[in-house]
Amino acid sequence: MRRRIALSLTGAAALALSLAAVAAPAAQASPGLIAAMQRDLGLSAGQAQTRLRQELSASQQMPAAQQAAGAAFGGAWFDPARGKLVVGVTDPAVADAVHRTGADTVPARVTAASLDAAKTALDTAAKAKRAPASVSGWHADPRTGSLVVTLQPGAHGADVDAFLARARETGPVTLATGPRPQTFSAGTVGGDPYYINGNTRCSIGFSVHGGFVSAGHCGSKGSSVVGWDNSAMGTFAGSSFPGNDYSYITIGNGWWTAPVVLGWGTVSDVIVRGSAVAPAGSSICRSGSTSHWHCGTVLGLNETINYAQGAVYEATHTNACAEPGDSGGSFITGDQAQGVTSGGFGNCSSGGEIWFQPVNEILQTYGLSLVTG
Repeated sequence: MRRRIALSLTGAAALALSLAAVAAPAAQASPGLIAAMQRDLGLSAGQAQTRLRQELSASQQMPAAQQAAGAAFGGAWFDPARGKLVVGVTDPAVADAVHRTGADTVPARVTAASLDAAKTALDTAAKAKRAPASVSGWHADPRTGSLVVTLQPGAHGADVDAFLARARETGPVTLATGPRPQTFSAGTVGGDPYYINGNTRCSIGFSVHGGFVSAGHCGSKGSSVVGWDNSAMGTFAGSSFPGNDYSYITIGNGWWTAPVVLGWGTVSDVIVRGSAVAPAGSSICRSGSTSHWHCGTVLGLNETINYAQGAVYEATHTNACAEPGDSGGSFITGDQAQGVTSGGFGNCSSGGEIWFQPVNEILQTYGLSLVTG
């Protein structure tokens, strides 16, 4: 386990450096994370630091802003151009209360509750009767005030028409076009690799007390796991796919946990300090055992993706890229854990879009807590 000891020392050194800058939240980001954001988001180092600070403020403001909007809450997202959290409101009378939380407001056509109810109704219909294969997914979009259904190019037929009719019964619908997402597990060959039953490689998401979390499609409950060095690691204690795409792997055999997401030498390792949810529009970075570090933007929350194996619900949509073997790997904004890589389309040469399963849902499902620094 010499590599594990080296990683621990790297994490401890990074933690010591970051503690010296505890008064400036954005300064806690590793230089490598800033470099990755510069590369993938086209930002300067100063712009990346500023954006991380603004996104942290937006994450902290979001609960209070939603409470201030009350029944008129029409959704929220981070706007990089403003550098602020933006809240849609269906009643202008609540705008002043929302502004006092530090957020901006814009008019909203429908409430977030109405949009969520529409998506839940469509999810329920899809669970009762599987969605057509040419439907890539669907999500509630507060910025358009509609349910967005994404179809594969050229999608048509009676089954598609029937699905869209069911969608329109729930409320306003906007159509979009996009390829069908695929999962990113790989054959033998958070982001560290692990191997399931000797023939599939996935990536570690985040350390939790007792083990780590990853993607559900990587293995089923009871599957055995070995680490990067082929030494016995642990067992899948829980796994869900499709429907969800998450898993919990317990570890032993000399393995131990650390509050670190690997930088793979491309960036410095990142210390995990919590799991505050990044709103749509925030920057986000991903670590995986194939493509290593890449960054992008959160495009949407609570989306449904329709894999060949069945739909996965409550996923977060990003334009960070990934490749086979990255499944289960870490998504992180600043020092806040966001989720584990599920699947998507494209690659890290030509670009792509990836969805992840939010980490807080995984922690709640299995009664886990993150290992943090």
